[in-house]
Amino acid sequence: MLQGIHHVAIICSDYERSKHFYTHILRLEIVAEHYRAARHSYKLDLKLPNGNQLELFSFPDPPARPSRPEARGLRHLAFLVKSVDDVVAYLQQQGVMVEPIRVDEYTGRKYTFFQDPDGLPLELYEQDVTEV
Repeated sequence: MLQGIHHVAIICSDYERSKHFYTHILRLEIVAEHYRAARHSYKLDLKLPNGNQLELFSFPDPPARPSRPEARGLRHLAFLVKSVDDVVAYLQQQGVMVEPIRVDEYTGRKYTFFQDPDGLPLELYEQDVTEV
């Protein structure tokens, strides 16, 4: 049946700010960008090195996402990285606030959290991508 995740969709409040964050800071590749005039909305297709995709949408006046206290539904997006320490150092150089690095009590792997411009929780999870 299910064979993987094709994409994850994100709605942002400021398209240009979020586009910059995901393409310049997180360095995701732009696959396609479309302006949908009937919806007054942009749709940006982004690709990670393993082929997984994110869709970035803009809509006029989207409601805020409740994050604290944590709400039901999607909790966060987690990205595989070879070195949490290296990516944290890079993000901090870019002015991104990152939580302290922790170790998963079950796997022994390092992980941490940061947020996109709209406060969407994003996780870095250390794992050799050849293990996936």
